[in-house]
Amino acid sequence: MSTSSFIHDDWLLLSPSAQRLYHDYAAAMPIYDFHSHLNPQEISSNRRFRNIADLALSGDHYKWRALRWLGVDEQLITGNAPDKDKFMVWARSLPEMVGNPLYHWTHLELKRYFGIDELLSGETADSVWERCNEQLQGDELTTQGILKKLNVDVVCTTDDPIDSLEHHIQIKKDKVLQTVVAPTFRPDRVLNIRDEGFTGYVGLLGEASGIEIHDYSGFLQAVTARIDYFHQHACRLSDQAFGELPHAQSTEHEAAYIFARAFKGEEISPQEEQKFQSHTLIKLGRLYHERGWSMQLHIGALRNNNARMFSAIGKDSGFDSILDFNMARSLNALLNELDASGQLPKTIVYTLNPSQYEMIATAIGNFQGDGIKGKVQMGSGWWFHDQKEGMLQQLKALSSIGLISPFVGMLTDSRSFLSFTRHEYFRRILCNLFGTWMEEGDLPRDYALIGRTIENICYNNADAYFGIK
Repeated sequence: MSTSSFIHDDWLLLSPSAQRLYHDYAAAMPIYDFHSHLNPQEISSNRRFRNIADLALSGDHYKWRALRWLGVDEQLITGNAPDKDKFMVWARSLPEMVGNPLYHWTHLELKRYFGIDELLSGETADSVWERCNEQLQGDELTTQGILKKLNVDVVCTTDDPIDSLEHHIQIKKDKVLQTVVAPTFRPDRVLNIRDEGFTGYVGLLGEASGIEIHDYSGFLQAVTARIDYFHQHACRLSDQAFGELPHAQSTEHEAAYIFARAFKGEEISPQEEQKFQSHTLIKLGRLYHERGWSMQLHIGALRNNNARMFSAIGKDSGFDSILDFNMARSLNALLNELDASGQLPKTIVYTLNPSQYEMIATAIGNFQGDGIKGKVQMGSGWWFHDQKEGMLQQLKALSSIGLISPFVGMLTDSRSFLSFTRHEYFRRILCNLFGTWMEEGDLPRDYALIGRTIENICYNNADAYFGIK
């Protein structure tokens, strides 16, 4: 096999066992991307990107953070500088990112999307710019072309409860894509009662659901109506994001009282918000369970820490950090309360703090069963950890304390259509880990057995778990 380029056939596969597992079992599996932030309108309209900067740099806060680290002026990152200037800065900066996963990701993207082998740098930037832009004029690298080219079987977007889902409906109506594009119910604005604009959002929720909301009961009716609407349009997942996972004892009366005050625009304390969120999250979990949905919990991000830059360019711009806090009691309590009434949905717990992996593995082990393999999952290495060392840390914790065989695997969690190569990145790391275990005698050299496990983690487990198709 060819090893003449940086991204060669056996890249990251350091043993014959790893190479066989990847090439014979992992490589050909379709992509099941069950959590992304792709824009469904861009898929529906089959967007054509104007140039490689538009495709590779727009909206990618991983790359923005790295450029800031090198002192690049913000005009050349998120500002109104010409696209080519932004790309040239990125190309000149990339050699200084050795050791960072962006160095891997960028070259893997250039190889798989554009067939470009040479290392990106200031010296190669003009050539890469021209060759990429020439290919972007064709149909293979439109949004729909990319989904076909990368063998994406399922992709789930992230959608607000008030979203009309018009673009998902149009995609299904057009019957052009082989890829299943499904929505995900993201009720952050339903739960974040202290956010500015909560009252206005409740009004929009009422309009979307066709229910006049005057109190907590009406609020829950409207949320339920939107869940049912999403369900009608192939949604089978929810996704909630928290800094600290809330869990405070609260009655229906307390939650209703807190909602009434927030609805009138009164100030709500953090303790009251936690009570409201805890009670409402339990309600949501039961609704998900009734419909056979999976509940995703993304926990541990401390967001928008740079007030000056938040004021200048807004949220999701690369100014977020890992939050350190204790979660064992709240996670076990949440799962236990839903399990006690027999209404615990399939649940995936992601943490931004890798020191919590072992704790999460022990917690989810308390609530397995119900005839579902891996009913409660520890999510893949997320955000800052969807790179080699982060993936290995998560995989080893899950394998040593829980069971890795039912793991639903990798996702992109990305706004970029270039990010599907992260599935290949994950698969190579996964196969190298299992190959190492085989070489060291920790696993038998039974390629049918281990290869089946690899195929399941890459695709089959997710396909069975989510039930979207």
